[in-house]
Amino acid sequence: MGGYTLAENASLAHLNTLRVDARANLLADIRDAAKLPELLDFPAIRQGRLLVLGEGSNVLFTDDFHGTVLRMSTRGVQVESDGDSARIAVAAGERWDDFVRWTLGQGYAGLENLILIPGTVGAAPIQNIGAYGCEVAEFIESVEAWDLRERRVVMLDHATCAFAYRDSLFKHEPGRYIVTAVRFVLPRSRALRTDYAGIDEELARMGVDKPAPFHVAEAVVRLRTRKLPDPAVIGNAGSFFKNPIVEAATAEALQREHAGLPAWPQGDGRCKISAGWMIEAAGFKGVREGDAGISNRHALVLVNHGQASGPQLWALAQQVMAGVQARFGVRLEPEPVVVGAG
Repeated sequence: MGGYTLAENASLAHLNTLRVDARANLLADIRDAAKLPELLDFPAIRQGRLLVLGEGSNVLFTDDFHGTVLRMSTRGVQVESDGDSARIAVAAGERWDDFVRWTLGQGYAGLENLILIPGTVGAAPIQNIGAYGCEVAEFIESVEAWDLRERRVVMLDHATCAFAYRDSLFKHEPGRYIVTAVRFVLPRSRALRTDYAGIDEELARMGVDKPAPFHVAEAVVRLRTRKLPDPAVIGNAGSFFKNPIVEAATAEALQREHAGLPAWPQGDGRCKISAGWMIEAAGFKGVREGDAGISNRHALVLVNHGQASGPQLWALAQQVMAGVQARFGVRLEPEPVVVGAG
């Protein structure tokens, strides 16, 4: 079976960053995207449930997965054209942070604010990952995917991907597409985004007054390292809750009632408000129930202190969501995919 491996009754504990000890009926690890049609034609896979997994940094298992977990382990970065901007095709299984660091080393700009985000390149468009005022969608030209409905490779252009805040076509048609590669267009130079969440202040601390992209990346690394717990040290999936987007009038009313609540105007006239601020104000930062907890470093982060189960972690997340709704009248939504709930 060149290009992939199969394992039955496989543990997923080492394949999700929350370290939940779930199992899958079948684990398929694919290293060659061209083998996908052959792999997907196995009766046990074709007739059952399918879950595509990258690094497992955006998933919470609340139960064993009764089906096939497909892990994308494809590799490859290809510069298809270069100049003032480069067109770069990247295999879905490449680590996102490795790719960002490679682009900086090659002298490309654009992804510096998105350094140190865990996960794979293939997961980036699904979530439309974002941090420090930037979203990956800005730099995606197209996404190559296997269409499970039509059983063929499709190339989805930027508009078709329907990117929005932490959202995309892939979330609206779950289970239809398996991302196999992403094509980026990255400029050699662009205006840097340093006005978000302390980047300017961090650059000043670094003694940098004329920043280049690699300076911004270093500032973001320092900020993230101070704020966010390392999944290698304590189980977590990064920011667990989305920042809610509400009508501008709602945001203004909340800010009148709750002085200090951060809000960021959006292009459509609505406002994004800080989930982390509300969670902390509701008293959940640093709470712990058994081994399930909310980080004492950042209120957005759900953590596994050791042996917390998926249901225990999800129960705490739901407590946080209920507490914020009771205090602020705002419903939080999880960023990760919650598998097995509901």
